[in-house]
Amino acid sequence: METGVTTELYPAERLGLVRDAAAEAGLGAVLLTPGPDLRYVTGYDAKELERLTCLVVPADGEAFLVVPRLELPAARDSPAGSLGVELVPWDETADPYALVAGRLPRDVRTVGVADRMWAVMALRFRAAMPGAGQVAAGGVLRELRMRKSAAEVAALREAGAAIDRVHRRVPGFVREGRTEREVARDIADAIIAEGHARVDFVIVGSGPNGANPHAEPSDRVIRAGEPVVVDIGGTMPSGYCSDSTRNYCVGEPPAEYRTYFEVLEEAQRASCAAVRPGATPEAVDAAGRDIIAAAGHGEHFFHRTGHGIGLESHEDPYIVAGNREALEPGMAFSIEPGIYPGPHGARIEDIVVCTEDGYEPMNVTERGLVIVG
Repeated sequence: METGVTTELYPAERLGLVRDAAAEAGLGAVLLTPGPDLRYVTGYDAKELERLTCLVVPADGEAFLVVPRLELPAARDSPAGSLGVELVPWDETADPYALVAGRLPRDVRTVGVADRMWAVMALRFRAAMPGAGQVAAGGVLRELRMRKSAAEVAALREAGAAIDRVHRRVPGFVREGRTEREVARDIADAIIAEGHARVDFVIVGSGPNGANPHAEPSDRVIRAGEPVVVDIGGTMPSGYCSDSTRNYCVGEPPAEYRTYFEVLEEAQRASCAAVRPGATPEAVDAAGRDIIAAAGHGEHFFHRTGHGIGLESHEDPYIVAGNREALEPGMAFSIEPGIYPGPHGARIEDIVVCTEDGYEPMNVTERGLVIVG
């Protein structure tokens, strides 16, 4: 990734924003170990090791990054190395938890620990700072991460284009007589070939397996006339994720499938059209769900309409009944209603970003059923 783009994606001012958010939340410090929160704040995609790597952001003071000495070169070479944050290496026989505790004020009463911090590390911090309570740091970072910057939207757009290219190749993989696992293997290779750094998931659900939204690819052989749900995603070198679902069939599908697939298309369009600033995730969910229910398939749509996406495949905001938090420009999430009657199923998924006056889709491939020969 070019340096300029990296700087835009991981700007130095985020450290200050996290510090301010920690202070506002009444925390003495935020402790971020390897995972999406650490990468969001510093751009450092640190390895998850038993050795402690931890960004410490005091509510009053300068941030510092504690790293095992053998990981110091990687930290320096990452975007974190150009942020001006102090890198504090520790040696094999040192106690990095005591090191962190010793650099924080003694009157710290509460710290925010990364949502993805290993339990053993949280317990070590608790032992090193027995007077400090622990809360999840995700609540502090949520408001920042949920509203994507222009650079983040550009990264999601790039990710969407990459997974779209993979879907355009899928008709060459889905054939009668092949197993789901064989198709999934080809798709995984294509995800990397089309620019992703990592494959996050490949769902190839043929026939009855298409009625399981999280079906794992199996040795089931794809037969003629069977719909196939293909839900795929990966992580780009930028750190930002893709996720898109399309539907394929070897030859003509059953008539009843055609009927409910048309309902699904209408529902997905309606939920997308409901996205705008001020709208609630609950209303976006209802826009498509009501159409599906009116067609008699309410019981066959049993998951939320969508999830946020960014440095994680699933993050805030969640597009689900009960979420009445107003959408804002920059929020990115999936719109993926599904209908799963049993003999087969279907789901259509796009990533969209709320804009000043509506939404922008990150995926632009054909959403209709693709017939393959």
